[in-house]
Amino acid sequence: MESAVSALFEPYTLRSLTVPNRVWMPPMCQYSAAPEGPLAGVPHDWHFQHYGARAVGGTGLIIVEATAVSPEGRISPYDLGIWNDAQVDAFRRITAFLKSQNTVAGIQLGHAGRKASTDRPWKGGAPVGPDAHGWQAVAPSPIAFDEQHPAPTELTIDGIKAIVVQFADAARRALDAGFEVAEIHGAHGYLIGQFLSPHSNRRTDEYGGSYENRTRFALEVVDAVRAVWPDELPLFFRISATDWLADGEGWSADDTVRFATELQAHGVDLIDVSTGGNASGVRIPVEPGYQVPFAARVRTEAGVPTAAVGLITETQQAEKIIVDGEADAVLLGRELLRDPSFARHAARELGADVHVPDQYHRSV
Repeated sequence: MESAVSALFEPYTLRSLTVPNRVWMPPMCQYSAAPEGPLAGVPHDWHFQHYGARAVGGTGLIIVEATAVSPEGRISPYDLGIWNDAQVDAFRRITAFLKSQNTVAGIQLGHAGRKASTDRPWKGGAPVGPDAHGWQAVAPSPIAFDEQHPAPTELTIDGIKAIVVQFADAARRALDAGFEVAEIHGAHGYLIGQFLSPHSNRRTDEYGGSYENRTRFALEVVDAVRAVWPDELPLFFRISATDWLADGEGWSADDTVRFATELQAHGVDLIDVSTGGNASGVRIPVEPGYQVPFAARVRTEAGVPTAAVGLITETQQAEKIIVDGEADAVLLGRELLRDPSFARHAARELGADVHVPDQYHRSV
């Protein structure tokens, strides 16, 4: 329902898809899938209740956590995947429930590159080997993320092309699973971001060196996914707007603004703007809304729709971001972990309307 009093609860339309409000859930890995065997990468009851609770709470769009396009693309052995039909079948249960609650179901498609094969964060997050379900990671260049990580294997041209195909295949499966938004994960120092940044990409072939070469892999992935993703449904791209390194040493906000226009020309409808993750040991000035200015720059200077993220925790803070034109939607991560019904509570505070299940109307 359209709200006459709140920008945060106005519907938002991209292509033919309308999201009922601007309170969105970003991808947040749960590290809870089976690590191997026929159930590897398959969502189960934990994932169903996790995403279902936020849908019941009124969230307009839920983007399912980073979902690997191949077993080797997982961040950890416990990540979700969408490289086989068993995974598709299990996802259908989740997407059907989200749709029943007036929530749009999105999925983030990713490959971890050199940051793959790590343990779950609450187990320390260190790299794991074959004795703990791990594998050899790959990357644009054989440069380790930090001293703790082993050096990855440099991808061959054939290997790069194969991963592009894996992204397209994953997008086909995501559509079959009932998702209506696909997001390509180009942020947080995972494979696509590794190609973008000169900090991690030292190649001397057509995939390294110049800006044009470093962005080639990302655009090939976008083109491959857009070719199989329906014209009527939107495609997102998540980017780290800066590596938080000195000028010339990494990917920058200026690069992001420039790249956003190219992504849009290749069929991307919205840029999900985050920062960091590609360089270890950097100092990031974390404070409420610290990443919102990057989303605002992309929206204003590139003229591309954006979603903002980064310690957005308060109703009025979220409302102001939309009212001021800094972003078209807000992505609330940790706050939605703390409060699955944030959207319902925010709507009440703003005097707006939001979907409430019949079973919960006594709480309104």
